[in-house]
Amino acid sequence: MPGTPQLITVDRPRDPDGVVLLLHGGGSRRDSAAVSPTQLSVLRMIPVAQRVRRAGRGRLAVYRLLNSVRGWDTSRTPVQDVEWALDQVRADLPDAPVALVGHSLGGRAALLAGDRPAVRTVVALNPYVFPDDAPDLRGRHVLFVHGDEDRIASPAKAEAVARRLMRTTDVGFVTVTGGKHAMLKHGATFEKAAADFVAATLLGDDSAGPAARVLAGEQWVTS
Repeated sequence: MPGTPQLITVDRPRDPDGVVLLLHGGGSRRDSAAVSPTQLSVLRMIPVAQRVRRAGRGRLAVYRLLNSVRGWDTSRTPVQDVEWALDQVRADLPDAPVALVGHSLGGRAALLAGDRPAVRTVVALNPYVFPDDAPDLRGRHVLFVHGDEDRIASPAKAEAVARRLMRTTDVGFVTVTGGKHAMLKHGATFEKAAADFVAATLLGDDSAGPAARVLAGEQWVTS
């Protein structure tokens, strides 16, 4: 049975200029459907959230979402949890633009929920996507960051989805050489690309590294 999603506050400035929701991955397990705050897929988003917080320099409200159920349960998908979280955010900060940053299945949830009105930016880190995923993200800034040694979420499938999105919106794809699914190796590259892209698209800050190259017009970047 699905549980209850939770929002964990990383930073909530008094008058933020934007909101960032961090979305974890993690597959289903036969012995438990519940999401644990200490499962590795949840913990992996903590350094990403902290890097985003620092990049925001007190101008971004940052939250981590804990899903109602592990994996992608058809009775309650992570997209529905993102919609719940967006409702919570909009009740508190009705005018703030939102960025969704997700890893693995959280990356897929970010892409599929990215068409909601409040969302301006979507970052998918090693997203576990399906070939027929075709969200309508026109008007959004979209960034894929994928390790070329990911053996769990297919880089080729992510590239196919990115190419489809490129027909209608602003999309960049950063390939992390040697990067694997858990983002432990070259983790700083994933984290920095996400944080820089969010700060640039929500706050107008200058960016550096792969994010800067994407925002300068390069669609395919190797890091």
